[in-house]
This record gives sequence, C-alpha cells and structure tokens, in this order.
Amino acid sequence: MKLLLLCLFALNLLVISVPALADSELLKPYTGNLNPPELTLDDLQGKPHSLTDYKGNIVLVQFWATYCTPCRKEMPSMNRLIKKMADKPFKIIAVDMAESQDTVQQFLQQVPVDFAVLLDRDGSSIGAWKVFAAPANFILDKQGNIIYTLYGAIEWDSDEMVEKLSALTLQ
Repeated sequence: MKLLLLCLFALNLLVISVPALADSELLKPYTGNLNPPELTLDDLQGKPHSLTDYKGNIVLVQFWATYCTPCRKEMPSMNRLIKKMADKPFKIIAVDMAESQDTVQQFLQQVPVDFAVLLDRDGSSIGAWKVFAAPANFILDKQGNIIYTLYGAIEWDSDEMVEKLSALTLQ
C-alpha cells in the first residue's frame, strides 16, 4: 500500500506539469467499462454512501489525498462548483485514498467542503477503479455510468466546466 501511495505521489508531480487547456477540454470521454466498480464507503460521520444512492444525478467522483498539492488547491473550486450547481441534479463525492480519519478531519478543518467526503480506509477502491494518480476524477451520468475521466486538477467552477456539467444534467 505504501508503495502504491508513493507511486501516486510521483505521478502527481507529472500531472502538475501538463500544459494548460480549457478546463472542459481536459475531460476525456471514458472508453472502458461504463459501469463503475462498486463504491460503498463511509463518510466521516460513519454514514455509508453507495453510488446507487446518487442515481438520477450527474456525479463527480474524485479520488484525492491530503498530501496531494493539486487536490488541496482545487478543493475550493469544487466548493464553488457545488454552489453554482445547487439548483441542478449534481453531486460531488470525494474519496480519500487510504488516509486516517484524523488526517482527513484535520485537513477539512483547514479547507471545509460542502460535499460528501468518503474514507477508503484500506485503499481497495483505488485498485477497483484503476486509479493511478491523484486527483483522479470520474463523471457519471444520471444512470450511474462513467462518461468522462480527468486525471489532474482543474478549476471546477470555470464557466466552461459549469456549462458542460449543466448541459449533462438536462440529458
């Protein structure tokens, strides 16, 4: 597990150096199995969350870690995005990658969020979702199918991204 986290950190450094594109252009159509792996994890209060609970919404599933600089940097833009999308069927699920609950809670005291933060205590969802870098983002349609992926951090609340995600909520 430690080797996996070290590899994720190294790949994270590579993601930072990617040339800037318009945020919505960074979303790549997903070409794998559209049905996502099972994801049932507890939030910080111990409440279980499952992807099936979110059907009927466009869902951003993000795998992140407190040690990931791009992840830390983009959390405020995710907060602004959730506010901009408040009147639409849109949700964010942030899955912490195998860190302790105390570590995650300390981070969230510094950077509070307005969306679900789930704990992948043993890192099993990282493997199931084939996550190789942080942040790793998956956009799910209203039926729960993966339609886009994005590895790396962006400004989630950019006008282009809000427009693209808003359009998905109308489908």
